Amino acid sequence: MADEIPRVLSGRYEVGELIGRGGMAEVHIGYDNRLSRTVAIKVLRSDLARDATFQARFRREAQSSAALNHPAIVAVYDTGEEEVADAHGNKVAVPFIVMEYVEGHTVRNLLAGGDPVPIDEAVEITTGVLSALEYSHREGIVHRDIKPGNIMLTPTGQVKVMDFGIARAMADSAATMTQTHAVVGTAQYLSPEQARGEVVDARSDLYSTGCLLYELLTGQPPFSGDSAVAVAYQHVREIPKAPSEVTPDIPEVLDRVVLKSLAKDRTDRYDDAAHMRSDLLAAVRGGSVEAPATAVWSAAAAAPAAAATPAQATRAMSRTPTTGVATQQRTDPEEDEEKKSRWWIWLLALLGIAAAAGIAWFLLDPTAEEEPPPPTMVEVPDMTGMDQVDARQELESVNLQAAIEEPQPSDDVEEGLFLSSDPSVGESVEEGSTVRLVFSSGPEDVDVPDMIGMTSDQARTALEQAGLTLGGEESGEDPDREPGTVMATDPSAGSTVPPGTAVTLTIVSNLVELPDLTGMSEEEAISELESRDLQYETQEQESGDFDPGTVLEQSHPAGIVERGTTVTLTVAVEPEEPTDEPTDEPTDEPTDEPTGGNGNGGNGNDGGGNGDGGGNGGDGNGGNNPTSPGNSLLGPGDG
Repeated sequence: MADEIPRVLSGRYEVGELIGRGGMAEVHIGYDNRLSRTVAIKVLRSDLARDATFQARFRREAQSSAALNHPAIVAVYDTGEEEVADAHGNKVAVPFIVMEYVEGHTVRNLLAGGDPVPIDEAVEITTGVLSALEYSHREGIVHRDIKPGNIMLTPTGQVKVMDFGIARAMADSAATMTQTHAVVGTAQYLSPEQARGEVVDARSDLYSTGCLLYELLTGQPPFSGDSAVAVAYQHVREIPKAPSEVTPDIPEVLDRVVLKSLAKDRTDRYDDAAHMRSDLLAAVRGGSVEAPATAVWSAAAAAPAAAATPAQATRAMSRTPTTGVATQQRTDPEEDEEKKSRWWIWLLALLGIAAAAGIAWFLLDPTAEEEPPPPTMVEVPDMTGMDQVDARQELESVNLQAAIEEPQPSDDVEEGLFLSSDPSVGESVEEGSTVRLVFSSGPEDVDVPDMIGMTSDQARTALEQAGLTLGGEESGEDPDREPGTVMATDPSAGSTVPPGTAVTLTIVSNLVELPDLTGMSEEEAISELESRDLQYETQEQESGDFDPGTVLEQSHPAGIVERGTTVTLTVAVEPEEPTDEPTDEPTDEPTDEPTGGNGNGGNGNDGGGNGDGGGNGGDGNGGNNPTSPGNSLLGPGDG
């Protein structure tokens, strides 16, 4: 089956290892990718997916469970169907239920060794089940399969009722326990009306809870047999032993509560789960209970089979003596005369029989007891300043039960402390009632204001106005913003955070980091400087080793500099090419004149000038006379 289930259901739920298996479904641990939480995924077995009866039963479980929201009932988050291939390759729609994942173990595991649990623990488990049933019955849902395997215990001892697979709405008049002439349920915890296929109601769940309590106290169910039919017969016909006959340390008052819950006629059981829970708590706390003495149920067992209930048995006993007197009339005149002479004897006998019948009626018929006293009323105590543990203890001290609701925000009450209750503090309620408690989740979350562009002082003021605190300041670089202004916050603007959260500000610094620009092109280097709000100058240097336009040097080394600093870039340029023509023509004629310094050539029409200090005169610029010495067409002049 595990191989046939897709790895992911509805594109959302990851299916993990198998953690449980039942008659019609398997339970896997799973993970909800959308809400990031662990869940339990219950999948109908693929071999039953084509059966319309099981399909309907599985969907009814999802509908019944999803309608219930109570701390003692396993929550249903989602439901759906997934197509899988059966053994023949055909597509089958297999429904699944996504439920709350409960860590812990079932009561069945607790009872696996056959040993009873401590009385206090047994009562605590049972009252948790009754709390869940009280809620589901109030919502119109009968569980119909209360048993140890359907009760989970968390590591903290919390009770969780699960598996509403055969639950029915009480308004459904066709909600019997038979389907195609087969009894549905678990035989050892089946009520007599379920075994007979009759319509069930809330008191049928109380009978199954009584079986659960019996097994917790004694380590064994009230009835056992070789077959389910044999056990069902005992539920209908036989009275179980008192729990104290199996486990001697059980007090008689607990026997009374258990046997009343296991009455054959549902009218002799508790009216609802609240009454049974109240009686059970009173039994372990030394209070009075409404359940009759155990002798009532023993007398009912000894009565003829027609006397199915204690009330019917005692009524039959009270009728028998009266009828006997009425049939002993005689028709013989002499005997009549004799009877008249002894009328007073018959009168005394009649009175004695009537008295005996009255005593029997009073002792054996619970309906003949006095009207029960009015319920004890208590006030809901003030739980201001208490956490959940203290508030529960405070309610239990006045015989009230606690139901924890979703926490609500409060600006005045510290997180985790009592905020309100329903019924409210000071209101009078019946003992054993449930009080719904709401605890504070602390002040309502606030939004982080948008402080981008503010100065540090402005941001501090904005944080104080929003009920937040300054967690610190960090420096950052943002050339597009003014130094000293906010460029980022952590948490970011618009985030929802609890009041008093510390917010860290990132302030734009006046310093920037100058990178190493050597080797870049002039355009790249300038772009880097401008992006950091830095100024620049350029100078050229001839270089035959680098491409023209390459940055050879920078006036400031790479590192931290102030914004606005001017950086001088030395940029390579192509070197000038050398000339190949000589500047002077060599002369072939020797000269007797000593060579001296280079003379300055004469200008104008006068020819070349005299050289300074003798020697060769400079090249004169010829004037208008083409024959003048100097740089003329005739050659250079002499100095």
